[in-house]
Amino acid sequence: MWSGPSRNDEFSGATGSVRIDCSCRQTTGTENHAAATESPELLHLAGRGGAGENQTFDRPFGDRVEPWELMSWAGATASWPNRTDPGGTRGLDDYFTRDFAHNIGAEIMGRNKFGYQRGPWTDHEWQGWWGDEPPFHTPVFVLTHHVRPSFTLSDTTFHFLDATPAEAAEQAKAAADGRDVRVGGGVSTVREFLDAGLIDTLHIAVAPVTIGTGLKLWETPEELDDRYHHESVPSSSGVTHHLFWRK
Repeated sequence: MWSGPSRNDEFSGATGSVRIDCSCRQTTGTENHAAATESPELLHLAGRGGAGENQTFDRPFGDRVEPWELMSWAGATASWPNRTDPGGTRGLDDYFTRDFAHNIGAEIMGRNKFGYQRGPWTDHEWQGWWGDEPPFHTPVFVLTHHVRPSFTLSDTTFHFLDATPAEAAEQAKAAADGRDVRVGGGVSTVREFLDAGLIDTLHIAVAPVTIGTGLKLWETPEELDDRYHHESVPSSSGVTHHLFWRK
């Protein structure tokens, strides 16, 4: 039983906090531990993020990663947003799936979570992996060295910033209007915000899936213990939920 803070106290963060919800892959042997937040199909359980190598239009997570393997724990829950049939599991996994969008007023993501293009934008007609009804329902701030005009799809507006983590956080906080800002990934973006001391709470779900090489969020989650309270909670689905909140 998880004994950490509940939605109504510390872990939810104070009003206007910056938080991370991620789903991660855990490799075995000498292979790297690669982490990611959300998939395009998912809404991200927070964010598609850094993944395996060789990201392409057809393979957003890289050529050795199947998104369904990473996110099956969330897709099986009753609260999965793309569920088309009744049923689904309840319990810990369902709680985190349900809590994903709670009190989120804006999202920050790296460019590689938005799409596969690199360098200057060559195709403004293509508007990312998220379809005509993106799952965010908030302003989204995409970090890139190559800015482009903002655009709106349904109730989500994408803004493109060439900014430091602190500058992006300030803009996102203003847009969130007192609600939380989610840093949705990828891995490099999450690490930059952690290194800048801008993250208040983290939820990292680690799935036992071997993918080979990729970007590492950490060597071990205990690396964050000097700055954050940390509890890990195993789920019956096989994933382990790591919860961090600022000391």
